[in-house]
This record gives sequence, C-alpha cells and structure tokens, in this order.
Amino acid sequence: MALLLSPLSPALAQNFDDSQKTEIEEIIRNYLIAQPEVLVEAMTALEAKRTAEQREGQKAAIAMAGETLFQTAKGAELGNPEGDVTIVEFFDYNCGYCKRAHADMLALIDSDPNLRVVLKEAPVLGPDSAAASRVSLAFREIMPERYGEFHSKLLMSRTPGNEERALEVARELGASEADIRAAMQNREIDTELRAVSLHAMTLQITGTPSYVVGDEVVIGAVGADELAAKIANVRQCGSATCS
Repeated sequence: MALLLSPLSPALAQNFDDSQKTEIEEIIRNYLIAQPEVLVEAMTALEAKRTAEQREGQKAAIAMAGETLFQTAKGAELGNPEGDVTIVEFFDYNCGYCKRAHADMLALIDSDPNLRVVLKEAPVLGPDSAAASRVSLAFREIMPERYGEFHSKLLMSRTPGNEERALEVARELGASEADIRAAMQNREIDTELRAVSLHAMTLQITGTPSYVVGDEVVIGAVGADELAAKIANVRQCGSATCS
C-alpha cells in the first residue's frame, strides 16, 4: 500500500484512464478510512520534520548573529558578567508569561554563580509595551547600575506596563523624569529596539518570553528546570541538546 499512497508522477498518471484513476482514488480512500492512524502518523512525522527544520534554521541564525546577539549595554547583564554560559532573554513588560517566568530566571541566577543573563527588550504587545521599553532603556542609560531592579519592579507590576507606570518606577528608584524624557530622545534607543526586532525575526521568535541558550532558541515559559538542564548540556557538550 505504500506505493498507492505515494504521489503519482505526471507521466505515470497519464497511463491511467479516468475510470482507473477513480478506482485508485477509491482504494486509497478506503484504505485511509480503514487505517486512519496512518494520517496521524503522517501528521506527526510532518510536525517533527518541521520542528527539526526550524531548529536547524535557528541554530544557523544564532551562529550568523555571533557575538552581537550576546552583547549588551551596561546594566542589561545580570548574574555573573564572566559566566561560562549566557542566556539571552527576549521579554515584553506586558507579557503575562514573562511575569511568571521571572521567578525562574531569578532562581537560576541565585543557584548558578557562573550564569550570565542578557536582557533584550522586545515590546511586541503594542504601543504601551513600546513606550514602557523606551522609558526602560532611557533609565538604563542614566542609572545602569539599577536597571536590573527597575526591570524586576516594572515587569512584576500589577498595573499595565506603559509609559506612565514606567516613569513612576523610574522616579521611585531615584531618576528624574526630566532626565528620563531627555534620554528617551536618544536615537540609540530606536537603534537598539530595531536590532532586537531583527534578531527576533531571524531567530524565528514569535512571542515572549523566548530564550537563546547556547546554540538553541527556547520558546515560552518552559520553567527553571528545563532551562537549567539546557545550561548543563551546554557545559557538558557545548550544545543545549546533547546527542
């Protein structure tokens, strides 16, 4: 039956008249009705193939990006700056899953003294997120030593992450609103946001949180245990997934 399920070449199909083609189609239809698990197997195989292709594409994109993906401005580097493994986190201040995953990241940093975390602002959830990120990056420029604190406080706010809330957090941490608004005019903020957006696109990242661990893109709030396992793999075999 494998032959019957294989696509017929145009040349071979021309050898059958209409009645024969109809008969073959009926045989295939009856077979699939009698053995519907074949369709499930085919869809599973197709999904596995697509996933493997996506991972290979992401791995190639990580390699092509090189150090630019793992570099960051002062302040957006958490954990150990000299750590032997770096996680890059793409986040949005209005992402509910990012909020849930924040505790995982803090736990990883606390438990792993050789972990370096790079934060990439990826405001994908609309104008409020974009405005919050502009305030955030302006704050980082003015007070880089407190950016990690600002990040945690704004991300874990119960109110929406918008310009007003971001400015409120900045003031609470000692920044002048006038200084923040002046820094928000810096063209480097636009340049950074475009660069992060380009990285996300080439890495096939479609949502937040997303992570780069070694040579692999990890989509979603997968939990501290899964991220820790991938970190361990990078140390063991140089890849997030050891064969």
